[in-house]
Amino acid sequence: MAIKPMDDRVLVKPIESESKTASGIFLPESAKEKPVKGEVLAIGPGKRLDNGGRAQMSVSKGNTVVYGKYAGTEVEVKGEKFLILRESELLGVLD
Repeated sequence: MAIKPMDDRVLVKPIESESKTASGIFLPESAKEKPVKGEVLAIGPGKRLDNGGRAQMSVSKGNTVVYGKYAGTEVEVKGEKFLILRESELLGVLD
């Protein structure tokens, strides 16, 4: 099963934060922060404009993006967790 985002939505695979600090201390699950960056796996065709055309998406497949801690909708497919976000919920693209 493949997920194809609609309109200006983006499918993101969250990148989990490290479970070990720089000094070598392992963090328990309860102390970990929610991921705020991920890899774009698929993009929708773009937001529909008043003239019937579509706006061009500013991100592309393979980009690493930053988003808000509680942004988007979490979905689970075959045991893997993904996020579906609107393009406007993305805060930036990492180089």
